[in-house]
Amino acid sequence: MAFELQKLPYAFDALEPYIDAQTMEIHHGKHHAAYTNNLNAAIQGTETEEKTIEEILSNISALPVAVRNNGGGFYNHNLYWEIMAPQGAKQPEGDLLKVLNESFGSYQNFKEAFTKAALTRFGSGWAWLVKQGDGLVISSTPNQDNPLMDLAEVKGTPVLGVDVWEHAYYLKYQNRRPDYVDAFFNVVNWDEVARRFKG
Repeated sequence: MAFELQKLPYAFDALEPYIDAQTMEIHHGKHHAAYTNNLNAAIQGTETEEKTIEEILSNISALPVAVRNNGGGFYNHNLYWEIMAPQGAKQPEGDLLKVLNESFGSYQNFKEAFTKAALTRFGSGWAWLVKQGDGLVISSTPNQDNPLMDLAEVKGTPVLGVDVWEHAYYLKYQNRRPDYVDAFFNVVNWDEVARRFKG
C-alpha cells in the first residue's frame, strides 16, 4: 500500500497574503512530495508497508531513521494543509473554546503559549496543540517528529500544528519567524481543529 501525496484543499494562492503562493507550491509540490516518495521507498518490501501512518508512527522507535523522518514529514504536512483555510481571522468556539479556556485560562493565553513553543523551537521543527484525554496541552518537536510517535516527549493526538522549518516561511518572511507564526493564526481552520479534537 503506497502512500499518496494528498491534493491541497484550496489553491496555492488561497492563503495570501499570510502565506504566499510560491511558498505553498514549493512546500507542497517539492517538500511534501519528497517526504511521501521517500517514505514509500523506505518501507517498500517490508511489513511496515501494510500499516497505516498512525500505526507506523506509534512504533517509530523500532524503525529506521528514514521512516521516522519521512513518515513524520508525510503525516505532519497532511495535518498542516487541512488545519488551514482561506477564511481570515476566526477564533475557536463551542466545545473547543471551552477546553482551551479550561486548559490555558483563555484563548489569548493559549495563543501566547503556542507562539512561544513555535518561536523557541531551536532549528527546524513543529509546535503542536495536543489532545490528551479530555484536555489540551502544547508541545514542540524537532525535525519531523510529532506527538503520535512513541519516542515523543509529549504524547497525544495532534489537533493543530505549525511548521517552523524555514522552507515554510523563508521566501516571504526571511528570518522573521515571529511574523510568520503571527500570520498563521489568520488562516487556522478552527472547524477542522474542533473536528480533530472531537474525533
